[in-house]
Amino acid sequence: MSARLDAAERLLALVIALSHTTHRMTKGQIRAGVAGYADARSDESFERMFERDKDTLRSLGVPLVTLTDPTHEDDVGYRIDTTAYALPAVDFTPAEVGVLSLAARVWQDSRLSAQAQRGLTKLRATSASAQALEPALALRVRGPDAAFDELLEAIMARQAVQFDYRAANTGTVARRTVEPWRLFAKDRGWYLVGFDRDRDAQRRFRLSRIAGRVHREGPAGVVVIPGPEAGGDQTPRTRVRVAVLPERAAALRVRATAPAQPDPEGSREVLEVDAADPELIAEELAGYGEAVVVLDPPQVREAVLRRLRAIAHVHPGQDGGPRAG
Repeated sequence: MSARLDAAERLLALVIALSHTTHRMTKGQIRAGVAGYADARSDESFERMFERDKDTLRSLGVPLVTLTDPTHEDDVGYRIDTTAYALPAVDFTPAEVGVLSLAARVWQDSRLSAQAQRGLTKLRATSASAQALEPALALRVRGPDAAFDELLEAIMARQAVQFDYRAANTGTVARRTVEPWRLFAKDRGWYLVGFDRDRDAQRRFRLSRIAGRVHREGPAGVVVIPGPEAGGDQTPRTRVRVAVLPERAAALRVRATAPAQPDPEGSREVLEVDAADPELIAEELAGYGEAVVVLDPPQVREAVLRRLRAIAHVHPGQDGGPRAG
């Protein structure tokens, strides 16, 4: 005995059948030829099923047309008006194609690279604006961390995971057992949100702080993933104070939490920015060179100093590097 089709599959089969019929399909033809309707145990059951499906399709905007035979008015048939249902031709302006091409290149170092390139190839094949377009610049973003694939598969399998995690504040590494819910990118990094069994609470984990491999824990299909409202922003934020030379570090100025204030000890301006990861903001600040001096917190200042010492070790005797105050 074949497995019963769920409502969504039955509706899709009905749409396909009514879109491709040469004229119309009667109820008898639908019951006999469309997958899912043969499951009806009686005529009354079929009638209720088909009426529900008709109402659903019409509520979704599908133009379902009712036709009668001119000689047998009680012989009712149905089809979908494909001229009203078909989408218009899709085309993009050169600027829009440029943005899409650039977006596809962003994923070139990740597991989504193949899908992005296939989409771009189809776009170039169907859009006149995209025939000879090649972006003038290329973006590079930090790709998903090593744990990304295993966590994504665990989410799809609804299975708990275990991994060693390095705390942001203390640097200590501890084993965590987590029911994974979703992955997302934020502040130039990837995060996992889920239920931490050890702490009996919802937590977020930055993938770059996962040490070693991720291991599956327990049977699949047991993790219950709540709605998006359960993924509220609970990432700890670090307030960073920096002294910046005038008209420098534009990206920092845009993210400042308040207007710049004069530095009473010099000609610089003091900015405050929020960061989700002290190490990541330190990486950015170290790249500004002498334009930025880190005032506090100490953990960010020390993280910048580590990077500057590494640079000084590789290039001894060079001045003018970034400072940490």
